Amino acid sequence: MLRPAAQIDPKQLLRTFTLRSSEGFVENFGPALIARIAQEAPGVRLCFMQKPDKDSTPLRDGTVDLETGVVGQGASPELRTQALFRDRFIGVVRLGHPLSQGEVTPARYAAGGHIYVSRRGLDKGPIDEALKSLGLAREVMTIVAGFSTALALARATELIVNVPERHTASLRAGMHSFPLPLTLPTFTVAMLWHPRMDADPAHRWLRACLRVCKH
Repeated sequence: MLRPAAQIDPKQLLRTFTLRSSEGFVENFGPALIARIAQEAPGVRLCFMQKPDKDSTPLRDGTVDLETGVVGQGASPELRTQALFRDRFIGVVRLGHPLSQGEVTPARYAAGGHIYVSRRGLDKGPIDEALKSLGLAREVMTIVAGFSTALALARATELIVNVPERHTASLRAGMHSFPLPLTLPTFTVAMLWHPRMDADPAHRWLRACLRVCKH
C-alpha cells in the first residue's frame, strides 16, 4: 500500500519534473498546474516537452517523469496509467463560416474542405470511416502535425478542423465549435509513468496536483 503523499513537505522540494504532452494540454491545464505548484512547492520547476510519438522510452530511461495522452494498444504494458478525463472530437471553423449557421448535417460537413491533424502524415482516420458508412467522403486540403497549427489555419481560412474538445478549449477562443454530425467514440486522456516512480513521494504529489488541475 502506498504511503500518503502528505508525508512529504512540498515546500522543501527542490526538483525539476519533466512532463511530456500533446499540443493543447499545456495551454489548457498548464496555468492551473503551475499556479498550484508555485503555491505548494516554490522550489519545484516544470519542464514541458512536446510529444511527437507514443514511444515509452523517455519514461523508461528517466528522461521524462510524467506523460499525458490517450492510452492505446501501442502503450507499453509496463507503464502505470491513471485516467484524467474523457474527451471527444468536435468540429471547429472560423466565426462567420457557413457551418456556423444552421444545422450541420453529415452532407454539409463532408462538402467542406478539411484540415487533418496527424503526427505521422496520414490523411484518413475514424471520421473518414464514419463518413464512408453514410456514403460520404470529405476532401482533406492540408495535413498538419498539431492542433494549434490546425486551428490557426482554420481561423484564417474556410477550412474545417476536428480537435479534442477539452484538450483545445483555450486554443479555440474566438472560433465556432460544433458537435460532429457523426457517431464517434469518446476517448480517455490519462497520465502515464514508469513503475519505479510509484514509491517516490514527490512524484505521487505531482500526480495528485495534476489530477486536481485537469478540471
